[in-house]
Amino acid sequence: QVQLVESGGGLVQSGGSLRLSCTAPGFTLDYYAIAWFRQAPGKEREEVICISSSVGNPYPDSVKGRFTASRDNAKNTVYLQMNNLKSEDTAVYYCATDLNRSNCPLPTYLDHWGQGTLVTVSS
Repeated sequence: QVQLVESGGGLVQSGGSLRLSCTAPGFTLDYYAIAWFRQAPGKEREEVICISSSVGNPYPDSVKGRFTASRDNAKNTVYLQMNNLKSEDTAVYYCATDLNRSNCPLPTYLDHWGQGTLVTVSS
């Protein structure tokens, strides 16, 4: 039903920063909560952070440790700002959503995912 697209991954040195983007052409992301997940090779998928819809939430930005999720509704984009990256952050990062939910938290199982973007942190 909805195709999410992640971008912004790449190779970064330990201590560096990256900003990932999640978009969905033709679909208004502002109405829905968006969760960022990551999965490293051989490890379980884990949720990184969740950000609620900005509808009814003037300041939906979410901060979790070194990571911050935010929205730019004019660009129909959800961001994941990652600072002070460490080797343990190396993983494929995904954004996902549930069309029935506008607020976090989101359930573990979600129907709508992007293809993922790879973040590799070198030492």
